[in-house]
Amino acid sequence: MLPTLLIGLVFLAIVVPMLWLHRATVRRQRTLARMLDLADRVEVLLDRSQEKMAAMRPLVQRIPADIAAEAQTSLARSLPIREAKRDVLQHRLWIQQHGGSASQFELDRACAALARVSERLQGELAELETVGSDLASVTDAAAEAALREPPTLRRPGS
Repeated sequence: MLPTLLIGLVFLAIVVPMLWLHRATVRRQRTLARMLDLADRVEVLLDRSQEKMAAMRPLVQRIPADIAAEAQTSLARSLPIREAKRDVLQHRLWIQQHGGSASQFELDRACAALARVSERLQGELAELETVGSDLASVTDAAAEAALREPPTLRRPGS
């Protein structure tokens, strides 16, 4: 009985740490993979945002300049998107350089930060799509109304 108990304890002393180490390794790999997936998603969202903004330029150009000046300025600036893409690249470099040595806590924090950015960008992209749709409706309606106005009531340059 004693040799069997001793063998069982030795077995547990070897297997339990191995299982714990395996679980930690799998969790780490999953977190790193999730971080890379989130970085990809953020990049795609940034690209889509850039495309939507480019698609809105012709709509904003149809609006009189005195009304659309701020919108045109916002659409002309690509700096925030370039900065965000640079930040994603920095996250990827951090993963490459520190992913193997970072603690699980650090990996979890970085992953959570990317998830928050992704969620925020999804919301902002949805707003941008709504604004684009609303703007298209308004500009179409304004163009139709302008055609019905007498020329003396039209804005200069319309």
